[in-house]
Amino acid sequence: MSNDWDVIIIGSGPGGGTMALELAATGKRILLLERGDYLKRERANWSSQAVFVDGKYQCPDVWSDRAGNEFHPGLHYVVGGNSKVYGGSLYRLRERDFGALQHEEGVSPAWEVGYDVFEPYYTRAETLFHVHGLRGADPTEPWASAPYPHPPVRHEPRIQELNDSLTRIGHHPYPQPLAILLDEDEHGAKPYSPCIRCDAFDGFPCLTNGKADAQVIAVDPAIAHANVTMLTGAYVERLETDAAGRTVTAVHVTRAGVAEVYRADLIVVACGALSSALLMLRSASDTHPNGLANGSGLVGRNYMRHNNSAFMAVSLAPNDTVFQKTLALSDFYFGADDYEFPLGEIQMIGKSHGDQVKAEALPALLSWFPDRPFEELARHSLDFWVMTEDLPRPENRIAYRDGKVVLDVVPTGDKPHRMLRHKLEGLLSKIDAHPHLLPRSLYLGKDVAIGGTAHQAGTMVFGSDPATSVLDLDCRAHEVDNLYCVDAGFFPSIGAVNPTLTIIANAMRVADHLKARLG
Repeated sequence: MSNDWDVIIIGSGPGGGTMALELAATGKRILLLERGDYLKRERANWSSQAVFVDGKYQCPDVWSDRAGNEFHPGLHYVVGGNSKVYGGSLYRLRERDFGALQHEEGVSPAWEVGYDVFEPYYTRAETLFHVHGLRGADPTEPWASAPYPHPPVRHEPRIQELNDSLTRIGHHPYPQPLAILLDEDEHGAKPYSPCIRCDAFDGFPCLTNGKADAQVIAVDPAIAHANVTMLTGAYVERLETDAAGRTVTAVHVTRAGVAEVYRADLIVVACGALSSALLMLRSASDTHPNGLANGSGLVGRNYMRHNNSAFMAVSLAPNDTVFQKTLALSDFYFGADDYEFPLGEIQMIGKSHGDQVKAEALPALLSWFPDRPFEELARHSLDFWVMTEDLPRPENRIAYRDGKVVLDVVPTGDKPHRMLRHKLEGLLSKIDAHPHLLPRSLYLGKDVAIGGTAHQAGTMVFGSDPATSVLDLDCRAHEVDNLYCVDAGFFPSIGAVNPTLTIIANAMRVADHLKARLG
């Protein structure tokens, strides 16, 4: 196999996978490097004990927080990256998210590239990833040039009842926009549908490949092209530049314990915001002493990851919903009658399973149902994801200290997060659901607070000024002519919706730039 390529893409998640597919038709020689392998399809894919409690598919890395406490980050080193276990919620950032947005603790900064530029790429991304949704149902949704490519995923009876109750009291619940390979009618998934509407979608690998993830949608179609090659088990140790430091001349890889070197005209990094920043820091040299492309000192800084919480609302009424992740509420996204600043997004998530309830040993929950087994407790829950914006702070960063990875984070937005939870409690009380929310700590197998890195962003921010950004507006490193980054590291702010659709759309946007550059 050749060591020389036209383009090397590092990382096969939503950014890297989409980039590979977008460039595949150019006929250029493309090498896709993935540090993991294909996630094994096995029965354990659908085991809540294996996935959430044991963390079977998570990376084995051990990082530390600012106090030296060790934890396993919520990362998945597999083909398709974290999208193999994502919930498939593909949202556009709200149009106002692209502008400066005042929060109580500070300003969420504006993007120098606006929603109008991203909109056509959002439309393309929704089509590519088979997004199911309903335009106009969400009052905060930005304008769109086309309807969703597929109808919304149908609510099951208990969730339809919740939807109708919220509507009756003056709110605007709507179907979540989901990336899913589902063909259904009123009776359920059709016989030929890859998705079967099971209870193991959100947070689980999909055994039937019914989840529209980066592997299924982008990577596998890309490598079907003769000019695209993927190497798995390929860990990129560092990037080497020429003597001037302006061009990446070598990609140093370790594969099966053997050191390998690859070269390309263009290098695209898409390891995820955290891992891409670590690669830049590992690539320090005489010309880039603080890390590759880090003349601004911002590589690894301004880390954002949303304030995320999973909650169970336990009711005496059973909830026999199988596929629960179909409803969301954005009414408090930009504020409320009693709070002038943004609050965030409420979404339903996959049903809690007995193994998770047992592992978390929630005493308040057990006091309500002293004689019921854990599976029965899970059966009586409505499960929600509460998400508020995290502001970029230079002090929030990932770095190497004494050769070890340290994630130094002081979250922002605690007050709006607590207020949004109280809003949810109030809504449930008004519609006669049990208002007592019980916090869930096991999501993707770990405490959401520090280890929950699913919504990572901001570590290689883009902008026009090299002094205040790492990447230019085409997501090319200011200091390195042939180096690009297309994961969420480029985000100046993160909004309060899932970031994956914006990652995909941006990869398409940058791919158009690279096509012109490649000729």
